[in-house]
This record gives sequence, C-alpha cells and structure tokens, in this order.
Amino acid sequence: MSGGRNGRDAIRAVGASGVPGVNGTVEILVEGEAVSGRAGQTIAGVLLGSGRVAWRGAQQGERGVFCGIGVCHDCLVTVNGVEGVRACQREAVAGDRIEREVRG
Repeated sequence: MSGGRNGRDAIRAVGASGVPGVNGTVEILVEGEAVSGRAGQTIAGVLLGSGRVAWRGAQQGERGVFCGIGVCHDCLVTVNGVEGVRACQREAVAGDRIEREVRG
C-alpha cells in the first residue's frame, strides 16, 4: 500500500458492519442511538455532522468542540467504556459506543 502523504490515500472506508464498505460511511452509537458519518472523520466530526453541538455537561453549561485540536477538554466523551477521550482527536470507528460525560 503506497499513496499520498503518510499513506492516507491507502485508508479504506469501513461500513457499519466493520467490513470495508463501498459507501465510505461509519456507524457509531451515541447514547444508544445509531449515527452515521464519513469514514476518516473524528468522533466530533460525526457528532457535529449529525446536528449535535454539545455532548458534555459541566457546571458552566453544555460543552462540545471548542479548540478542535486537543488542547482544551470541552469535547471529552466516553468511548467504549474509556473515559476522557477527546472527540476532536479520536477517529470514529464502526461500532464505537459514545457516552456523554458530566464533569465539574
């Protein structure tokens, strides 16, 4: 497999079944609801694409993406039982289970 910069051209789309798909989509579960996005998108990208602008509660109010580069902690989610994942940094993988986090 060779390709463009850092081999990104060699990445294959993964469908909801976890098998390479022809439509280039991934399906994740957000609070138990199936949400589709494009293969290669971050979790934040999939959430924003589905119309969600906030997915973490805090004393100061609802949070979503703020910096988009992994510096702040506004986009933290629980992914497959692992807390504190930055949604703007983690690529969405078919079958991921995303839960909101509530922090002070």
